[in-house]
Parts: sequence; C-alpha cells; structure tokens
Amino acid sequence: MLGWEFPPYISGGLGTACQGLTQGLSELGTDITFVLPQGVISNRPLKGNWDRLKGGFYKLESLPNVKFYPLPVEMYPYSNPQNVSAAVGAGESKVATSASSASSKTPANPISAIGAGHYGSDLFSQVQRFSDLACRVAQSDDFDVIHAHDWMTFPAATAIADIINKPLVVHVHSTERDRCGQNTNDRIYHIERMGMHRAARVIVVSRYTQQMCMDHYAVARDKFHVVYNAVNYEGIINWDRKQEDEKVVLFLGRITMQKGPEYFIAAAKKVLDMVDKVKFIMAGTGDMYHRMIDYAAQLGIGHKLLFTGFLRGDDVKRAFQMADLYVMPSVSEPFGIAPLEALSNDVPVIISKQSGVSEVLTHVLKVDFWDVDELANKIAAVLKYPALPKTLRQHANHELSKFDWTQSARKCLEAYNAAIRMAS
Repeated sequence: MLGWEFPPYISGGLGTACQGLTQGLSELGTDITFVLPQGVISNRPLKGNWDRLKGGFYKLESLPNVKFYPLPVEMYPYSNPQNVSAAVGAGESKVATSASSASSKTPANPISAIGAGHYGSDLFSQVQRFSDLACRVAQSDDFDVIHAHDWMTFPAATAIADIINKPLVVHVHSTERDRCGQNTNDRIYHIERMGMHRAARVIVVSRYTQQMCMDHYAVARDKFHVVYNAVNYEGIINWDRKQEDEKVVLFLGRITMQKGPEYFIAAAKKVLDMVDKVKFIMAGTGDMYHRMIDYAAQLGIGHKLLFTGFLRGDDVKRAFQMADLYVMPSVSEPFGIAPLEALSNDVPVIISKQSGVSEVLTHVLKVDFWDVDELANKIAAVLKYPALPKTLRQHANHELSKFDWTQSARKCLEAYNAAIRMAS
C-alpha cells in the first residue's frame, strides 16, 4: 500500500480513510506493508505505542498485521511548510509545496540520500523521489497486490507494477477535476489518467467519483469498484450542550475552491437577515483563507464569523460540541467524511448534492452548492424550528449504522481478488 498521509498527520479526509481501511483490512487478516513519507511517521516524536523494527519498519499496536515503511520524502500538497511542521512536530520544513514545476533532479542513487536531510525543491521532485525509493522497498518485500492512494503515489505504483509484475489497484479519493474545476494542472491530470488506465482495478469513493473518472478520464465502467468511506462509530456522542443564546453554524474543511467556502459566507449573510442570534465558525485553512476573511468583512459580517485556522484532535471535538449545525457546501466532493463525523457528534447536517456522501445519507438536508438562497433558508429553518434538528438527530443512529470500515475493507479485498484473477 502506498499513501502520503496517515493520522496524526491529516490535511484532509484521505488520512482518515487510509487509517479506517487499514484497520479493517488488518482485522480481516490482510498483511500490509504501508509505504509513506517519513514526515508522517518517523519525522515526529514517536509515542509509546510505536515500535521500531529492524529494517526500517514501524509497527502500531492497534494494527498488528501492518508494517509502516517511512521514506525520506515530504509530500504535502495542501499545506504550507509551517503547517506541515506543526502537523508532524518535525521542526521547520524547507520543502516548497508548489506544484507548478519540477526543476530538481532526482538523485541518481536515491537510497543513498536516506537520513541526509536533503529534499527536492518542489512537490513533483518529491513524488519522483518517493517513486524511486518505493521501487527499492518493493523489490525487498513479498506481496500479492499493489494498492495506491491518489495521484502522488501513482507514479510509484505503476513503476513497481512494471518491475515486479504484480497487479495494480488505484484508489481515487479525489481528482484534479474536483479540486480545480476547469483550471486543472495538466501534469497532475495526466498522472491521474495514467494511473487509472494502467491499473487492473480502480477503487472510487462514490458513484459520483466513478462518473467523474468516466467522463473526464475515459476509464471503462467495468474497471470500477465503489467503496464508500465510513466512520469509527460507537454510538452517538450526546454532548451536554449549554443553552446559549446564540446558535452556532460550523464549516469544517479546507478553505479552498472545492469546498465552497464563499457560498457558506454568502449564505451566512442571508441567514443573519433572518435570525439574529447566530454565529458562524469557519474551521480550516487553505489558499482562500485570507480572501474569505476579506469577503466576510466586505459583507459586514466579520464580527459574526470566527476563523479558527486548522483544527485537529480534541479541537475538532470541541468544535462539534459547540455546533448546532454542520454545513458542507462543496462544489465537488468525491465523498465527504466530515458529515459522518458531525452526525456521530449529534450535530445535524446540511450537505451539497454535488457530493458522494449524498448518495448514501438520507436524514440530512441537501442543497445545490450554488443555491445560496436555499442554503440560507435551510440553515435558518434548522435554527428557528427545534423540531427539525431534533428529527435529524433522532435518525442519525440509523444512518451511521450503515457505515463500517470493515465492510469497506471487504470491498477492497474484492477489488484485490479481481485484479489478481486478471493477472493469473
């Protein structure tokens, strides 16, 4: 398995999904070698539940069938270097995260640079470095199938498949088309397309994403396996919420075009014309962070919007504890794990119809991302009419019982077996 993020380093939903799927596969008895950038594991102080093994592997007590192999590579597409350092506790990073060029050359013998602390100057050079080093790891290991998560691991996965002649399964959690709309980076787009066409099977997180891959990447329908994401669910967390005068509406996600933050703020302006005592929290960071602060000020609602920056761990729990409503107005969302997390924290949810999770959630409110008037009306309805959020909360247990990482892992195994049968 090849990935680029894993808790506690999380910049989006992919790390959470990798952890859940890996946990499920481990419980089903699948042996996994998980190759990751070292910043995710070994570049931070290891807690007591990590054990270093011979040969550079790490083990996590909760995942007995998984060995983690960290490579001296830094791949952080959604964070600036300061955020990366804070996320992994690794000191100051010198890696630029721009995906605009690839001027640095990969060392002729990449494995010799391990521990040298020298990295390439941009994201593409790190992707190539990861590929070179992962090929060396693969040649020293024994496995049946290659499972690659998202575009940054596709070059490594296809190279390994060519060298070792093992079947390849690629997992599409998000596409360049989702992230950038019409303004796609051609280089990333072609890496994604190459990975999907080279793979024996393509796992997608929703039928929405499957259609995206068919329409924009020309991938044959019979290649796909839809594997919905899940949530670690042990019953609704019934927070002892204080009865505050002001209601709280939460946005939690990257503040970038894909997530629709401007629609959230535009709707907030309209809600404040209908409901007096309400505050809005925008939790996250991204390339539109400062622009959204300016936008709120221009609308005259800056005093009603709290921008928290990136949240993790207990801070995320506290945000849900404060919230009376969670809103995900994504322009294009392959799945969307955050609504499941909101429901598990007893928070009613509004999601965009342009999301994979809308295929499988029933007891939530849904809007087109662009329909700011409808979004505002539904937010106001939840805040003004107590019977509505009560009904949404009452059905959350039933909704969440459908989502289980072990079931998702079983569907991954079906994709593995189909790929192996094709290769035999």
